[in-house]
Amino acid sequence: MKFVKKFNLGLKSNFTLIVLLFLVFSIVGCNKVKDETPLRKYASDHSVLIGTAINTSAFMEDEEYKKVVKREFNVVTLENELKFKSIHPEIDRYDFSKSNRLIDFALENNQKVRGHTLVWGNTLPDWVTKGDFSREQLKGILKKHIQTVVGQYKGKVYAWDVVNEAFNDDGTLRDNFLLRKIGPEYIELSYRWAHEADPSALLFYNDDRNDELNKKSDAIYNVFKDFKQRNVPIHGIGFQMHKSIDKPIKYEEISNNIRRLAKVGLKVEITEMDVQVQNSTGSLEKTLEKQADMYKDTLNVCLSNENCSTFVMWGFTDKYTWVPEYTGKDDKPLIFDENYNPKPAYKAIQGMLLKK
Repeated sequence: MKFVKKFNLGLKSNFTLIVLLFLVFSIVGCNKVKDETPLRKYASDHSVLIGTAINTSAFMEDEEYKKVVKREFNVVTLENELKFKSIHPEIDRYDFSKSNRLIDFALENNQKVRGHTLVWGNTLPDWVTKGDFSREQLKGILKKHIQTVVGQYKGKVYAWDVVNEAFNDDGTLRDNFLLRKIGPEYIELSYRWAHEADPSALLFYNDDRNDELNKKSDAIYNVFKDFKQRNVPIHGIGFQMHKSIDKPIKYEEISNNIRRLAKVGLKVEITEMDVQVQNSTGSLEKTLEKQADMYKDTLNVCLSNENCSTFVMWGFTDKYTWVPEYTGKDDKPLIFDENYNPKPAYKAIQGMLLKK
């Protein structure tokens, strides 16, 4: 009887061990355990802002889209609803209906809001560009527009892209209606007027292809260094970073650029990142791995510098991206696929946030 009892105990012990091993291998064997902690939790733990631009149509019509925005991000940018043409369609009429709805949603969900953009030559309404206004009248129109919009969201929008894409790649000022009619000072005046409307808001200059060291980034550095020295209210530079997988990113140059901006008291925010893959020649697996590395390494460069702690992407799901309409080719530049499944880029960003 003692032998049988011991034998039974042995069977029970072995059975328990087998069950435990089975459970362990079931969990570990099917790749890794899914980490369902949202990006915003890891980002907030390290005082980092991780965000997305919001596509208004998707937000209004797609509940899953809205759900992911709420879950994953602690900062959002309105893709179009704060641009001059959208919010100020007629000389005496502002339309805050859509922007109010998006900003209220963000604030209700403890998300910060970036204001994009107050002054951009590409989004001026016809009533401005085709109106018969004098230089002084245009200055008055611009001032009223800036101060009305900034005033509407005083204390709600933490940062504004005051001026957007005002430089050419060769470092000269880009030709636009405001430059021709008012002159270069429209840039400085815009910052002064925005600051008057909300002294607590951070004011940024935003552009593309200004992240690496080149003629454009040199010109931007010199202009806004001068602004700082003359106490013109400017707080930082936005790096859009619309990238393509076939063009290597010069991370060391970006880091050097961020550091020189820090020395003159300017913050840096990554404001519109996406990584186009339409020109990839590799397999889908390799392409997505490379895309993931580009997101991860860019985030790493930012967070390795004290004056860069905000990383915003120009959308988050391949279901809604501006790229195909712009290039005429299908693309998958974002961190979730069309069905809201996280891609390797999502996991790479998650891993980088965990390391910081």
